[in-house]
Amino acid sequence: MSFKPTAKFALENPWHFIALGFGSGLSRWAPGTAGTAAAMPLAIGLSYLPLWLSGLVILGTLVVGTHACTVASNAMGEHDNGSIVIDEFAGIFITVWLLPAEPLWWIAGFLVFRLIDIAKPWPINWLDKQVKGGWGIMLDDVVAGAMSAVALVLAANWP
Repeated sequence: MSFKPTAKFALENPWHFIALGFGSGLSRWAPGTAGTAAAMPLAIGLSYLPLWLSGLVILGTLVVGTHACTVASNAMGEHDNGSIVIDEFAGIFITVWLLPAEPLWWIAGFLVFRLIDIAKPWPINWLDKQVKGGWGIMLDDVVAGAMSAVALVLAANWP
């Protein structure tokens, strides 16, 4: 039986709140998609920062997110509970990082990232099963974000 977090769980520890995507992971329907949607305004904001600064934000999200995932998953007693969605934040940040700052690219980024994150093609599916702990929770979405970014940057620069 999977742990069902509540708002009380999310609010009792700031690491839980971060891991649960500031509450977006509490969605009963498609929490990963809800987490990605909650992250989109922040991801769009990153599009307007200098690349070095947005890169630092992404790196900070990875460091803080990895620790938050470790703390929350330990408290839940299970690895990668569906309500842990800070990894979706990192993945969508990576996806849109180098895209043109235009609404159609943001929509494409959201859709491509969700498709790749849900489908989990190799090596994402392998990483998801093999790497444990907070970094394991984050890593599959980091790779999904990178794969999405590469596909979309290639599409954006297609002749």
